[in-house]
Amino acid sequence: MNANKVWYVTGASKGLGLSLVKKLLAEGYRVAATSRSAAQLQNAVGEHEDFLALEVNLADNDSIWESVQKTHKHFGSIDVVVNNAGYGIGGAAEELSDKEIKDCFDINVFATINVVQYVLPFMRAQKSGSIINIASIAGFAAATGWSMYAATKFAVVGFTEVLAEDVRDFGIKVTVAEPGAFRTEFLSGESLVVSKNKIDAYQSARDSLELYQKRDGAQAGDPDKAAEVFIALAENPNPPVRLFMGTDAYTRANAKLELIKVGLEEWKELSFSTDFPA
Repeated sequence: MNANKVWYVTGASKGLGLSLVKKLLAEGYRVAATSRSAAQLQNAVGEHEDFLALEVNLADNDSIWESVQKTHKHFGSIDVVVNNAGYGIGGAAEELSDKEIKDCFDINVFATINVVQYVLPFMRAQKSGSIINIASIAGFAAATGWSMYAATKFAVVGFTEVLAEDVRDFGIKVTVAEPGAFRTEFLSGESLVVSKNKIDAYQSARDSLELYQKRDGAQAGDPDKAAEVFIALAENPNPPVRLFMGTDAYTRANAKLELIKVGLEEWKELSFSTDFPA
């Protein structure tokens, strides 16, 4: 373990982000973390000489850039970045408004991309770094009623997979974490947006959302154990590009892989039919 590493964590005032920040500080790392309210974040974490609380609007590129600059100036480096900020959005595609969709993409996707763009010059200069983008099992095996949330997480997964290839030559390691259900505030009103517009025809989508919401407080995933996994990823000289986290994520991923495999073979002849004759 290299406790001199500087971590930059987004969305750290609650949930996985807060668990990670507390664990990092307890183990002697230096940490900068973002929240919409620096005071709320500082309150949640407590006073610590190796902690920098940053008030950041992740929908504002200038605000992100300023926070990255402050982190580097304060600590002298940025060694590990965890793009944790994000929220759920439920509802059928037809029900969701342009604003609801755009707001979610701004935080779940574009903020992640912007953070990465702003930290990469520092990491390339020091020829090292770790980036962990937190997506979701919904970014591989999505559920009914979560189309836009899945779209944001599929985007993060695709972005991260190629990013890992693009920066490998610079000594920068990249992982996309795809967690299942963890016992956080994800399903609370502060972290979950449900379409204001309701169309009666989409009862199956509504039932799916209600099923997930009923599980709030009973999720299998332990945020403190997730924090340990993120630290292990950053300390691993050869971390995975993709990591499914939780038994539920593993099970859903396996089921999706089987569906893909069956579908490939079932439609193989049609797939091959589009080639020019050999």
